[in-house]
This record gives sequence, C-alpha cells and structure tokens, in this order.
Amino acid sequence: MVLSGCSGGGKSTLLTELARRGHAIVTEPGRRIVEEELRGDGGALPWVNPAAFAARALAVAADDRAHAPTGSGWTFFDRGLVDAALALQHAAGQPASVTLAPFAPYHDTVFMTPPWPEIHVADRARRHGMDAAIAEYDRLLIGYRALGYETVILPKTSVEERARFVLRRIGSLPEA
Repeated sequence: MVLSGCSGGGKSTLLTELARRGHAIVTEPGRRIVEEELRGDGGALPWVNPAAFAARALAVAADDRAHAPTGSGWTFFDRGLVDAALALQHAAGQPASVTLAPFAPYHDTVFMTPPWPEIHVADRARRHGMDAAIAEYDRLLIGYRALGYETVILPKTSVEERARFVLRRIGSLPEA
C-alpha cells in the first residue's frame, strides 16, 4: 500500500503511526538518497540533477519492493516505484508506463497527502517551497490516476485520525 502526495504533507509521520500500530513500513527512497548524496559528491541530488535523482529513486524503490516485509499484514510504502517513475518522466521525458512495465503494480488504492501549508517545513533534505510541492502533488495525482490507481485524498487532521482513516478504508479497522 503506497502513501504518496505532497512533500511535507505528513506521509512520514503517518507511516510512523502505522508502524506504532504494528504495520510494516518502508521509508521514502528520496530522503535516504538525499542523505547519502549529502555525505558524498551530491551528483544525484534532486536540486542538482533531477533525472539522476529519479533514476536512483527508481533503483532504490525496486530494491525496497523486492525486499519488503511479507506476511499476513499490510506493508506501507512512503512513496515508491510510481513516484520515482513519474519523477523520471517529469525530469527526462521517459514515459512512466514504460518505466514501470517490468514491475508488478502496487495495491490499486493509493493514499495521497494533500498540500497542507500549515505543516509543510523545508529542511536539509526538502529544500523546495510550497509552490514546488503543490506542482509535484498535482503531477503525482494526475500520474497515479493515469496509471489506473484509485487515489484517496487523506483528510487534514491529526495523525491518529489519519491512521484510523487509512485502516478503516482498507478494512483493518471496524467502522466506529
């Protein structure tokens, strides 16, 4: 199950809450790549070379998918192959459908964090502002839908309520 959407929209915080509730999670490839690149030459930073960054994100997401926890419960991905393929499409013009052809799709429902200026914070790994985050969100929403995914927009509410919303939507929590 993928969580995608606006940078700074609360995906990582929600994943932490889902993990606290016993679900397996896979952290965002992009943040891991940025941290590694900041320790190295920085050639694949998204603000230096967006196409190289997207290609690395695709490779990391493919590895994450191949080594994701298996079992009877849900595994939640903070972004993944589709986000990387859509970033590569935006940066280099390579169609996401072609990039994704070798990979099995994720679950057909994707949860999207909408733009939420009140919680968006730039940091060492997220240097872009709200306008760029909104443009990215719009590309992701359109891209996921074009690839046949059902996009469910998360409410702007507490992390606990967001977790309940997700778990109810996937049938892991009874309706209140």
